[in-house]
Amino acid sequence: MTTISENLYKQAVEDRRVLHQYPELSGQEYETCKYIRNRLEALNIEILNFQPPSVIGFVKGRVGEKTIALRADIDALPMQEEGDKPYISMNPGVAHTCGHDGHTAVLLAVAEWIVNNREEVNHNIVLIFQSSEEITPSGADQLIKEGVLEGVDSIYGLHLWQGMKKGNLGLAPGPMMASCDDFEITIEGYGGHGASPHETVDPIYVASHVMQALHGIVSRKLNPITPGVVTIGKMEAGSTYNIIPGTASLHGTVRGLTVEAVETMRTQIQKLTEGICNAFGAEGKVEFILGTPPLVNDVKESSFLEGIIKSAFGNECFESVTPVMGAEDFSHYLLHKPGAFVFVGMGGEKSQYPHHHPMFDIDEEALPIAIKLFIEIIKA
Repeated sequence: MTTISENLYKQAVEDRRVLHQYPELSGQEYETCKYIRNRLEALNIEILNFQPPSVIGFVKGRVGEKTIALRADIDALPMQEEGDKPYISMNPGVAHTCGHDGHTAVLLAVAEWIVNNREEVNHNIVLIFQSSEEITPSGADQLIKEGVLEGVDSIYGLHLWQGMKKGNLGLAPGPMMASCDDFEITIEGYGGHGASPHETVDPIYVASHVMQALHGIVSRKLNPITPGVVTIGKMEAGSTYNIIPGTASLHGTVRGLTVEAVETMRTQIQKLTEGICNAFGAEGKVEFILGTPPLVNDVKESSFLEGIIKSAFGNECFESVTPVMGAEDFSHYLLHKPGAFVFVGMGGEKSQYPHHHPMFDIDEEALPIAIKLFIEIIKA
């Protein structure tokens, strides 16, 4: 079995901390891109011609009859990091609070291992350092349109996961992570004086009914054993205390583990909004901003990875994952090629805050586990 050298581990930590200090937002990762390119060029790894800020490396295998792709996301989040870590973000309002810096460092370490162990690399390897996982349009979708999966037989990704015990690795065959679509509802009423509501069509009042109705979609329109989420995260209306405005807007997200569930929720959001608004004499318009499809692991590839995990790490380290309602744009790749996505556990004292929290940090002791997982996939 593969043993991760101390030098490889130290390099991964160094890469991760540099990237952590200089995070960049989705679509703006040009310095990150430059850092990755410099590391790959120093290793004499071929860099394919894809649009920056994504970086795609290619290594010809010893046999080369099969091509597998490994993916890491490279973008950060628009938030202010908190805490006193020595490698805290130097870019105000931008932070690696999801772990993508760790994913990038892992794939760079794997690239270095490949170069130093060519005799063990039978397959062609595509190294995908992907921009824009956190936004729509998806960086994965863009790379697919550019042809990144052409000639690829299977693809694998991982996520350092705070919600799983450190040392464990897990996945779910089939649906593992949810879709994520956003929606905006505009309610047009008729404004007026707050003292004369009977002379108006109050869009705030109408919006309150719409909100209540939408929150009932999951409990009354979905099969009780089918997960789904409809959440209103933002409401905008009015300018002061005694004026009824003419317009109100609601902004939210809809998530599901199956295409059928998502379609049901979208349809109901449209019907309920229009029906309730009509009943009060207002007009309701719904706009959906389509984002990420459900992440559905290939069953055969999931079984393959489960076998690798149990063989390389021990049966006790494998965890059968209950699907989560967070989204991940690795799902786009799985619409086109067989593959699977794995959670690498790092929960514990060092990584006690959840993803997207301003105090979030990864436990760097999980890096060798992730590196070894990718290497075992390469060698299989």
